[in-house]
Amino acid sequence: MSRVEKLLKRFLSKPKDFTYNELKRLLAGFGYEGISTGKTAGSRSAFMNPKTKHIIKLHRPHPRPELKRYQLDYIGETLRNKGVIQ
Repeated sequence: MSRVEKLLKRFLSKPKDFTYNELKRLLAGFGYEGISTGKTAGSRSAFMNPKTKHIIKLHRPHPRPELKRYQLDYIGETLRNKGVIQ
């Protein structure tokens, strides 16, 4: 099982301690790249898949690095709708 597969399995279990850095690694494994949104972006971040031009936007969690449940739900639903995961 590859690292991305292990990370996906962990993501799909929707743990309370899934971090933003883990999300970045997971999305990178699916071909997504971070988009710089400018100097005034604050905690907003976006990831784009250059092949499909699909964009995922969310707020970076702060002060703790763990993502909220609604963020995990949103990302999972978005990836399912685009056929990235099942």
